[in-house]
Amino acid sequence: MVAQVSPLATRRALLAGSAATAVLLLPGCQTLERINLVEAIRRLLLLSATRAFAMLTAPGGFWDRSVTRLALPDLFDRRGAVLERILTSALVKERLQREFNHVAEDGARRAAPVVADAVQIIGVQNALAILRGGPSAATEMLRGQMGQRLVDVMVPALGDGLRVARDPVVAQALGALTGVDLAGVASRFAVDVDNAIWGEIGRQEGAIRADPASTNDPLLIAAFKLL
Repeated sequence: MVAQVSPLATRRALLAGSAATAVLLLPGCQTLERINLVEAIRRLLLLSATRAFAMLTAPGGFWDRSVTRLALPDLFDRRGAVLERILTSALVKERLQREFNHVAEDGARRAAPVVADAVQIIGVQNALAILRGGPSAATEMLRGQMGQRLVDVMVPALGDGLRVARDPVVAQALGALTGVDLAGVASRFAVDVDNAIWGEIGRQEGAIRADPASTNDPLLIAAFKLL
């Protein structure tokens, strides 16, 4: 079984250490030269990731929203006699897809602290350009630096989740994937989960940029106000 990480624990992991590097804005210091832009980017990413993982790791986190709902892995396009029989019913397809989306939550729980750790040590070049960039500019920078790290981290969690899948339809469908082991299924599915995670972090970043006052973070509010 994959260890469960509560949203509260995820939030604590994501926010840990930010206080140690916080920059307090003093009255009259409202200029870009006096604001630590690197710290502003870190806070932007920490808050974006906190919100994203809180949504994705909640029950139905992937399934309940169309923007995060995952399709069945393309491995199921391989048609064999058994698989053909399993996938003839729309209801069965939905059950199978729902179970994969449930398993994706396990992958997100495993990914959350890895993202938090990366944000704490991230190297930021041209911070001002990132703050002035598009709605997900900071997320794109972090994803570029992390590469496929989340995929590698999530594969074991996804494999374990599929192995103990509660729905017998899932077990039957996986067994019908002749010549494909469970690790192969988990590896390909991890790529889809990775895309969904980064997509949600990017959406949360865009929401913060659109309304920095909602964060109640003086540094973020000041940084975006002066751009």
